[in-house]
Amino acid sequence: MQRREMLFAGALAATLPVLAPRLAAAQPKQAGWPRALTMGTAAPGGTYALYGPAWGQMAQAATGVAISYRTTQGPNQNILLVERKEVEIAMTTMGVALQAWEGKGDWTQGKQFREIRALFPMYDTPFHGIALKRSGITRFAQLEGKNIGVGPRGGTPGTYFPIIMSTLGYKPGAVRYGSGSDMAGQLQDGLLDAYLFASGIPVPSFSEAETQGDVVFLDFTEAEVAKLTAALPELSPGTIPASTYRTAGRDLRVVGMFNFAIAHRSLDEGLVYAIVKAVMDGNAQLVQAIAAARETVPANAAKNGFLPFHPGAARYFREKGINLPDKLVAA
Repeated sequence: MQRREMLFAGALAATLPVLAPRLAAAQPKQAGWPRALTMGTAAPGGTYALYGPAWGQMAQAATGVAISYRTTQGPNQNILLVERKEVEIAMTTMGVALQAWEGKGDWTQGKQFREIRALFPMYDTPFHGIALKRSGITRFAQLEGKNIGVGPRGGTPGTYFPIIMSTLGYKPGAVRYGSGSDMAGQLQDGLLDAYLFASGIPVPSFSEAETQGDVVFLDFTEAEVAKLTAALPELSPGTIPASTYRTAGRDLRVVGMFNFAIAHRSLDEGLVYAIVKAVMDGNAQLVQAIAAARETVPANAAKNGFLPFHPGAARYFREKGINLPDKLVAA
């Protein structure tokens, strides 16, 4: 096993000994609740693969419902799976969710996905990248004609980075897809000129790449941010603090979009309420497991302006004083 694989495996293994006995002993705490749920996560190297089991354990402990995990390509596939009830809960970015709700992304083939419901806000996903220092690449404009990796095809960066590059007028020589860990490995091996990604920060595979060699972090110019947010309103400007990565050396100017946990609309209202309450009230515990959860707070429910909340989730947020318009609550 290569070192980059060992790093992720070690992090994930820390969760598995806890998960296994709980799965075996899980007993639903309310009659009518299912004995088990499946969560769609994402490929190794991104935040979902760690964030999902972290909140899944909290939900399982609160409800007695066993939660298992399905590795997916990310938000696009998660929405497809929830829509078909192949998984009951999952995670997505709101840009991908908007494409699904309206049936406007190429991957939707014109179909509107209306079985999905919002559960709770997770964290912001900033778009940024890395290149090897020896490449001389320091900005996105230099990626014209270069080979870039953008994560899994069905993930948010895999969906949006080709759109971002096209919007900015930069045409890469080739766009490659794969897990975050695989992209970081291809960068180190010289098969990629840059690895572009978007997930909760710090991106695990970016932090991993810093340990493998000298890298340069790629962010956007002020003009690029203005162009992107004007063309793609689901994106918002943001900043990644210099302290996020060991070798960044400066604040990074980025665009991003928020992540939300989602569920199939048919899930029991009481069960969803219990899940959302466990995760949101247990923020301190979640932050201990993954730093991106600092943004998993009730106030960020306002980051969702179009996807209806599940009634169980809406009940929790309204109890917390969050004003959710009726149009954002649907059975």
